[in-house]
Amino acid sequence: KENEKEKEKEKECKETRVNPTKDVFLTDVLGPCLKKAHAYIEKSQVIEEAASPLDSYYRHVSRGAWPFSTRDHGWPISDCSSEGLKAALALAQMDGELVGEPIALDRLQSCVDVILSYQNGDGGMATYENTRSFHAVEILNPAETFGDIMVDYSYVECTSACLTALSAFRRRDQAYRAADIALSMRKAERFIRSIQKPDGSWYGSWAVCFTYGCWFGCTALGAMGFQVYGAQADPALKKTCAFLVDKQREDGGWGESYLSCQNKVYSQLEGDMSHVVNTAWAMLALLAAGYHKVDPEPIRRGAAFLLSAQGRADPLDPESYGFRVGKTSAGDWPQQHISGVFNRNCMITYTNYRNIFPIWALGLYRRLVLLGGDV
Repeated sequence: KENEKEKEKEKECKETRVNPTKDVFLTDVLGPCLKKAHAYIEKSQVIEEAASPLDSYYRHVSRGAWPFSTRDHGWPISDCSSEGLKAALALAQMDGELVGEPIALDRLQSCVDVILSYQNGDGGMATYENTRSFHAVEILNPAETFGDIMVDYSYVECTSACLTALSAFRRRDQAYRAADIALSMRKAERFIRSIQKPDGSWYGSWAVCFTYGCWFGCTALGAMGFQVYGAQADPALKKTCAFLVDKQREDGGWGESYLSCQNKVYSQLEGDMSHVVNTAWAMLALLAAGYHKVDPEPIRRGAAFLLSAQGRADPLDPESYGFRVGKTSAGDWPQQHISGVFNRNCMITYTNYRNIFPIWALGLYRRLVLLGGDV
């Protein structure tokens, strides 16, 4: 009976969520939203360098980057810059009347310059600046809560974001710093492979935790052309997919505890429960690795779990169509256990995660599995 329910949910996904007329409807509805978002991205990019001389106060270059918040904030961040660049490139491919005029190419090239400048000697990318000292200085860490804060280290998330941004830019402009970009991507790939754990996972430093890290690791290797299927199946991706499939729960989802961040060992949520955000990350990782061409069933079960967890409207309850504190409204996913983290022990609730990532995972599942498209 449970299997019949899952198949019914998948049928519903195909019939009600995979419909060309609904796609057009969504484009029409989301056009104004995308236009505003595009305007924000344009206004947020740093277009002037900080005061000279930067070296005198150990300031990393800024012009062309995207900061954590607004342009006035000014401090560039590697993954914010990378995601800003990818968003700008994606929006540039859309109808200008719908989403606004694209950001000028020279500004995107300036962002590439910043991204390339972030690469450390180990091939990875840190957050705000390059790694400037040694891990040994952590002995001077004065914080009782935060770990690994004395040096800006290379991370799988930042490195993957930079690599995928360079890959996306290269499709737009094949001439600009082509050799530098190619070399940087190869170094980044080697770093990501070097920090993969023996069980196939990657430790995620900025969210909970291994499901998150695996998504970035798989996405990076996928951007380099590696997949888990075929005669040339990548061994690293095979290990990652095996790791994720092993962690899937009976209900089709994944659920990871914040203890994974603290102890650096995968920890299942209490009660063997699943979490919509962890499920989305695991699905995105498996899809990026091409696991749907090996065995789509785990991903289908993940999609079924996400659909079952999404709030639905009650025709007899008008309030179910709007936001309701403490309840899951129509189209909304529930706010579950904490999913964000800062420096191992500072847990953060990112309330938009519960909707952004399930939508992302289901959209990619629809395109790659239900419609048989390409990454």
